[in-house]
Amino acid sequence: MADKRTSKTFGLLDIGTSKTVAAVIVAEQRPGSAEPVLKLAGLGMQRSKGVKAGVLTNLDDAESIVRSVIGHAERTAGVSVGNYTVSIAAGRLASTHCTARIDVESGHVTHEDMARLMSAGESYAQRDGRTLLHLNRLACELDGAAGVRDPIGFAARRLAAGLHAVTADEAPLRNLLVLIDRCYAECDGLVATPYASALAVTTPEERQFGVTCIDFGAGTTTLAMFSEGMLAGVDVVPVGGQHITYDIARTLQTPLSEAERIKTLYGTLLNAQSDEHESIAHPVAGEDDDASYETTKARLTEIIRPRVQQLLGLVGERIALNPASRFAGEKVVLTGGASQLLGLSEYVAHEFGRPVRLGRPNDLVGLNASLSGPQMATISGLATIAARGRAEWSPPYGRKVLTQGYLGRVGSWLKRGF
Repeated sequence: MADKRTSKTFGLLDIGTSKTVAAVIVAEQRPGSAEPVLKLAGLGMQRSKGVKAGVLTNLDDAESIVRSVIGHAERTAGVSVGNYTVSIAAGRLASTHCTARIDVESGHVTHEDMARLMSAGESYAQRDGRTLLHLNRLACELDGAAGVRDPIGFAARRLAAGLHAVTADEAPLRNLLVLIDRCYAECDGLVATPYASALAVTTPEERQFGVTCIDFGAGTTTLAMFSEGMLAGVDVVPVGGQHITYDIARTLQTPLSEAERIKTLYGTLLNAQSDEHESIAHPVAGEDDDASYETTKARLTEIIRPRVQQLLGLVGERIALNPASRFAGEKVVLTGGASQLLGLSEYVAHEFGRPVRLGRPNDLVGLNASLSGPQMATISGLATIAARGRAEWSPPYGRKVLTQGYLGRVGSWLKRGF
């Protein structure tokens, strides 16, 4: 057992379109180590219900799944966690860039000055009903001179900083908090899914030199861009691997479960002469179970490729429109369950004209090898973020809405309304 004085236990929750995962993690701080050692104590995972493209569509269905995975994770770990750090891809996640400026009254930059600066950026980001998820500095200027990473203690009369904020629509976040409360759990904080996934599969060197991480999920494809080691931009495209499954099912007139099986076992973007002659047997929806039809691997590729091309077109547009793309370098890292489609890395490299690699998260100690891989990138990144503490995923100066209990939030809404 880990020493309670040097370890902490926390919960993680990832509610995706295809699967819902809950994990109980033990972070053990060892002497001489800067980062804690993360161990998986319990894991619960089931196919999602009541979720579409990351958005809750049926609270009752989603509640039954979340209750089940949390219960399984806590029973396996032998502890009751209660508080969970939760990933979020809904709410039209978007980046906001701004510059905040303040006068330094004392002549030397203090923590209070930085608090005022960040508070100004927080107010700017939360316009038009948007909710702030993440806020970080990109660059600082002291009396017009740039290049200072940490201005605390420097002499200056005027302090300015370029800020990056990740915001989302408020309504989907409220619904997610309601769901978690209905499961008798509490939300420690919300983490943008693209940030968590990217942190799990990119290296510190890649983030320092500039990198774009594309997470191909089932219902959404998310983007995270880094420059000089800092998160500089995020975006979400509401198209994912599940749409490829729908295309296969519609074209071959086969059940969705069978289309998913065909995609997983035979789906590819690579061309081979033998594909014209390699047959794939499949049932047709609505006909007798004994009836079997055939298609070829080449035909399957013809079904898959247009959807992938459309998806990459949307991704390319979002990258081009994001101001962070100018600083994020050329490197692209792919992750997510749908990124395992054979030939996808080569196809993306050809379409974007950039170096591309498939990213796999570092395996958590105690995680079965069969469950590790790109499909677990978000939960792995959540573990890293939660272990680092509250300031990693929540702006350090406010935003109490996510730290109150459900009744406290309802009370606040009633006070504001009346």
